[in-house]
Amino acid sequence: MNLPDNHTERLERARLSLEGLAIGDAFGEMLAYQGASARERVERGLMAGPWFYTDDTAMALGVFEVLRLRGSIDPNELALQFAERFRREPERGYGTMARVILRRILAGESWQRAAGSAFGGTGSMGNGAAMRVAPLGAYFAEDLDTCLRAEAVLSAGVTHAHREGISGAIAIATAAAMAWRLRGMPKAQAAIELLQTVYDRTPDGETRIGIARAQKLPFFTAPAIAARVLGNGSAVTAPDTVPFVLWSAAKHLDDYREALIDTVIADGDCDTNCAMVGGIVALYAGRESIPEDWQAARERFDWEEKP
Repeated sequence: MNLPDNHTERLERARLSLEGLAIGDAFGEMLAYQGASARERVERGLMAGPWFYTDDTAMALGVFEVLRLRGSIDPNELALQFAERFRREPERGYGTMARVILRRILAGESWQRAAGSAFGGTGSMGNGAAMRVAPLGAYFAEDLDTCLRAEAVLSAGVTHAHREGISGAIAIATAAAMAWRLRGMPKAQAAIELLQTVYDRTPDGETRIGIARAQKLPFFTAPAIAARVLGNGSAVTAPDTVPFVLWSAAKHLDDYREALIDTVIADGDCDTNCAMVGGIVALYAGRESIPEDWQAARERFDWEEKP
């Protein structure tokens, strides 16, 4: 297999995005349905670790592992990664349809058939393909005009055959790539460029329409109001999740801590929202923007040395 010459460098930034995603996932899960008191709880000090991650991170770990091994997305390998992680730890919070698809893959059915038969044959338009894809966007950050979109599509299709589920993955992967590429640009300018680039590269449909609304929504808007305009993941679909996530990430590109607080205040699918925001913002703001105690509290990945 031919890995890119800068494979190690690509993995390092994918690892940074994965770190941001995993901490965001655990943070959102910890504070889910407590948005009104989120800021006060953070200021008082959050609980000691480990902060346990959910299916968002478990599936992102699968994406990262395939990129580590292959340097690109092999959907057959990715399906096996997803299914094996689900088999080992089925109580990570997987959604009902994800469980159905992964169980069918474990039983020997092809991922194409399992994903394609979801929801009566329409495929899933859920936010699951988007929630795990930020590390892929980081890995392919210099390939925005070549293979990034195709790789995002491959990563999504294993579980999400609906065009909106795929569009959500393309949008978040593009946002992650842009967050890395825009480092050093003033935050206000970077936020505008990130949203515009994502809009331009997202396929037509409800997710793209929502991104257009996000572009027009002032950043001084309160998170709860933004959620009413853009959605907050309560419907667990890409169109109801991705526009708000992009808006929240763009609003706080340079401040990881504030990005997660503001995101969880909006309620909805808090762990998934914060996973996506964290995976994007970490790439622009850098590891130093993530509070050290949050980094220490995160549950270790299965391939990390136990503390």
